[in-house]
Amino acid sequence: MEDEKLVRCRPCGYVMKESELGDVCPACGLPYTVFEPYREKVSADRLRILAMDVHPIAIHLSQTFVALVPVLLIFNFLFPDFYPTIIRSVIAFSVYVFPLTLLLSFASGLLDGIYRFKTLKTPLLKSKIIYGTLIIVLSIAQVIVFRLADYSGYLLLLSVASLACAVKLGSMGKHLIDVILPGTLVLRKKKPASSTKMSPEEIEKLKAAKLASKNQ
Repeated sequence: MEDEKLVRCRPCGYVMKESELGDVCPACGLPYTVFEPYREKVSADRLRILAMDVHPIAIHLSQTFVALVPVLLIFNFLFPDFYPTIIRSVIAFSVYVFPLTLLLSFASGLLDGIYRFKTLKTPLLKSKIIYGTLIIVLSIAQVIVFRLADYSGYLLLLSVASLACAVKLGSMGKHLIDVILPGTLVLRKKKPASSTKMSPEEIEKLKAAKLASKNQ
């Protein structure tokens, strides 16, 4: 079976099968005329691993807990009498599971970097590894602090720091997405407006109008 032809949207870089292309780009909404033929340059084995999207899925899982812990702590502080036992149990579950989700995200991120960029030594990937390591350390510190009798203040501080690292990692990941999906809109030069020739009758009418305006 012959491989199906691919096309790419020049403005946003969206790649899709030519047979599935409609009137507009599914991603940016521009007309289908902005699409161009596209040939996948990634090997089949690399593409198969990347298509599993393990790293994005793992990131979404860890993001759930990095936001949940500080929110629950603040909620418990504002409403201390609202099912305190249940809230503490949910906080405990989130604190203990959070490092495991981060380890999954970190490992899948390393795998994604190797398969996507074939290196982990670029400045942006090095920064992601540093922040990823830092957030793992902070999550383990949360587990240790949670075992204290009065953990709320320290745990909130650590969870907010973890959230800040997650935001920074997300910001760097956004730039990596921009690199993975390139595409620029080629602006075509405007054609000079063609001069339209006036008929003799129109020329005479124009001369008569100018002469009449002078005599007024």
